Amino acid sequence: MRKHHPKFVSKKELGKGIPSVSYNLRHGGSALIDRKDGKQAIIEIGKLGSYIEKHDRCAVIFPEGTRSRNGEPKSFKPMGLKMLLKKSPSALIVPITINNSWKLLRYGKFPMGLGAHLKFKVHPPIENKGDINELLTQVEQQVIKDISF
Repeated sequence: MRKHHPKFVSKKELGKGIPSVSYNLRHGGSALIDRKDGKQAIIEIGKLGSYIEKHDRCAVIFPEGTRSRNGEPKSFKPMGLKMLLKKSPSALIVPITINNSWKLLRYGKFPMGLGAHLKFKVHPPIENKGDINELLTQVEQQVIKDISF
């Protein structure tokens, strides 16, 4: 993904305290959102959508939100993805399923779940055409169908 200059939608707490990562999130064009302030989050995601459209970049968003504690996926929160797609109509949607990420933090930050085997499945790209609600349903179904418990 490096050649596509990915920009991330992440919670604002990640913008402080993590060497290199926090700096890149703050200064690299990513959207740092306050998950308690929906209006601010949508505005920041909209700015990111306009930026990626103008500069031919890509955005990474996790519409499930907070990581599941047991591996069972939570329902998607569609507003952020809708705003991204509205502001960047030429963007392709590339759904990615991540299996076992919940095992890394099942005991909290310490001890970290060392030895957890993460699996990524990159699904075929979907064009940003047609009804946005149908697109989001298709993306959610694709991601969820490949999650193993």
